Amino acid sequence: MPEFFKVIKYEEALGCIKDNLPRPASGKIKINEAWNKVLAKDIICPEDMPPFDRSTVDGYAVIAKDTFGASESMPAFLQYIGEIKMGEKADLALEEGKCVWIPTGGMLPLNANAVVMVEYTEKLGEDTVLINRPVAPLENIIQKGEDARKGQELFKKGKFLRPQDIGFLASLGIAEVEVFMPYRVGIISTGDEIIPVEEKPDGAKIRDVNSYSLAAAVLACSCAARNYPIVRDNFNELKACLNVALRENDIVLISGGSSVGVMDVTLQVLKSFPEVKLLFHGLAVKPGKPTMGARIGGKLVVGLPGHPVSALTIFYVLLKPLLSGSQAVKTEAVLQANISSQAGRDDFIPVVLRDNDGVLEAWPLLGKSGMMSILAMADGYLHIPYEKQGLLKGEKIEVIIF
Repeated sequence: MPEFFKVIKYEEALGCIKDNLPRPASGKIKINEAWNKVLAKDIICPEDMPPFDRSTVDGYAVIAKDTFGASESMPAFLQYIGEIKMGEKADLALEEGKCVWIPTGGMLPLNANAVVMVEYTEKLGEDTVLINRPVAPLENIIQKGEDARKGQELFKKGKFLRPQDIGFLASLGIAEVEVFMPYRVGIISTGDEIIPVEEKPDGAKIRDVNSYSLAAAVLACSCAARNYPIVRDNFNELKACLNVALRENDIVLISGGSSVGVMDVTLQVLKSFPEVKLLFHGLAVKPGKPTMGARIGGKLVVGLPGHPVSALTIFYVLLKPLLSGSQAVKTEAVLQANISSQAGRDDFIPVVLRDNDGVLEAWPLLGKSGMMSILAMADGYLHIPYEKQGLLKGEKIEVIIF
């Protein structure tokens, strides 16, 4: 099995995690619960949308050729024969030289093939309408099936549903969709020095940070987060807690105990499971070198560093891209300081973004991995790839927004 110092590249670890993610369960849910969920099967259009030719403006439904040549100086005069009411079927047929009033969204009467906007008309008495602008056939009309055709593939399996997608489904009468259920992610924070957030630190104790920051990050990926009680640096305690977490979750995150010190027991616990497949132990990254990954009985376990900045950074760069499914939000900025790096390692540097007279500047936040204020101040991070030895002040860089 790989040992700690046999580090692997970031891209390798990303692929390794992707290949070993459990297959999510699927199920049907109401569309009002489907925002940001992932479709588990293709969606086929059940009916034409719209189901009838309809107007896109308030105005008069006409036969287009009756308006040809119309202008303010030489208007066309059409006979007004009634109106179409919203939500009611148009049960009349239009003849040449005639028109009917129609609201936005109204159903076109038979033979009508265009709508003149009300702004280009004038009602003269009870039965005459003046038209001072011509319309082409199909102008200001959405035809039956123009939005979507029955039998058409609307969305493919794997699509993240946005608010506009849900509205589109509602317009077609699709009230339920089959989606992949959110991953259930268990979070175990370890360490003899860790105490609950409600307690006041005494001596060398520190409050639990990772349980809260990681749970929030998991929820931001539209996954379900479950926190477990703090576990001491004890083999039996951690194994017992991990056994429970594996039964209740698809993925388990363990913060702390992933290095190679005497008190770091995470690797020992993982190896004690007969069905374990150790994926890696050690990444060529900064921060987060002592990260490990394993698969146990179809479940994914990721051991994260105990330092809060390292733990959350690794979540952002290694797990978030796979759990959230959506594309990362990125922006271009001008780097405001030199940053040195070491070839043969991927570096992830938190940055603050500032607008300077229309130029977006990126200011790196450099500090130690235990300083949570660094990430709290940051707007995002930049990535120095494996083969580079740093970045220079004034370079245009890509910033991934948190």
